[in-house]
Amino acid sequence: MICFLVLAPLAVGPAACSSGEQPQDAAPHDATAHVALSAGEDGRTADPDKPLEITARDGSRITDVRAVDTAGRRLTGELSADGSRWRSDTPPAGAMRYTVVVGTERDDGAPGRRTAELTTRPATGGKRLEVDLGPDDGTYGVGQPITAELSRPVRSAGQRAIVERALTVESTPAVEGSWRWMDDRTLHYRPRAYWPAHATVVARGNLEGLWIREGLRGGGTEPLRIRTGDRVEAVVDIDRTTMTVRRNGEVVRTIPVTTGKPGFRTREGVKVVLGRQAAVRMTGTSIGIPEGSAESYDLDVQWATQLTDSGEFVHAAPWSAAHHGRDNVSHGCTGMSTENARWFFHAVRQGDIVRHVGGDGPKMPAFGNGLGDWNLSWEQWRRGSALS
Repeated sequence: MICFLVLAPLAVGPAACSSGEQPQDAAPHDATAHVALSAGEDGRTADPDKPLEITARDGSRITDVRAVDTAGRRLTGELSADGSRWRSDTPPAGAMRYTVVVGTERDDGAPGRRTAELTTRPATGGKRLEVDLGPDDGTYGVGQPITAELSRPVRSAGQRAIVERALTVESTPAVEGSWRWMDDRTLHYRPRAYWPAHATVVARGNLEGLWIREGLRGGGTEPLRIRTGDRVEAVVDIDRTTMTVRRNGEVVRTIPVTTGKPGFRTREGVKVVLGRQAAVRMTGTSIGIPEGSAESYDLDVQWATQLTDSGEFVHAAPWSAAHHGRDNVSHGCTGMSTENARWFFHAVRQGDIVRHVGGDGPKMPAFGNGLGDWNLSWEQWRRGSALS
């Protein structure tokens, strides 16, 4: 479907007038004869590998240009200081129709306008940038970020801006949010604060055919739709050895726990539930403890809720029952009774929040060990966007 653009009348400079007269607004004249496009004239298809150029002639100058394709994507460009020439920042998308509206002005201040349609040929050759949006469709906790995994690295700020501008996230209810580049192939999107409870979040990629750099254009992206459940947040007070679990702001259970002992302190900060396992084998060698040493262990653990990639869990720890609510004796995990661990396992889902406070351990990193996204302030998070 072709989108027709309606623009407000262009500003008109003051006309010559005698004392007491008021300048009169003038409707834009047809500037077709005063504007030339480098492609698309006479119905010819445009080359998707060349930027679009627009030039003014016969004493007119260009005041503004708006070029939008049928996918709603604007082709940005730069206007020369004298208004004689406009050139797009990138080539247009392939196999796409553009509506181009050019505003002009004559030396006497009279405004003009030309509207043109052009169609680009399909882009051939080169590579495609595919985007995989995550997590999978489903229901998650209010702390779950949206992720975008790119099939190829994107490094320059300008190329990142093209990609990021084409990735959209909408939520109902609406909230403020932003993408952040985690590395050359990965972006995360989070709101300023957590998602609202029972929200619907839809992420889309609109990269198809877009020029990103020489030899690389955007490919297809499957849309993503998730929902959030109740707002579930567990706060572990390390010094007081307790966990308080709230659902939609109401305390539903307070649990005696034990966390990391000296040398194995539990990380402080906000963590996001990564997954759950009813039974998992845990070994000291998995966190760098030599086998056979005094700290070595090899345990079958029940009701394990994972918080970090490095192996920090909330789980049942019946072997340390005498220390729950009293002392911190674990190797970094949050341990509790089997009954409480089973309850917690069933009370949370992927994306729910677990926050450790009040200890003297290392800080949870924002990147590289699970989902530490919420440990950055909103200002810090926004600085990682190519559009900030």
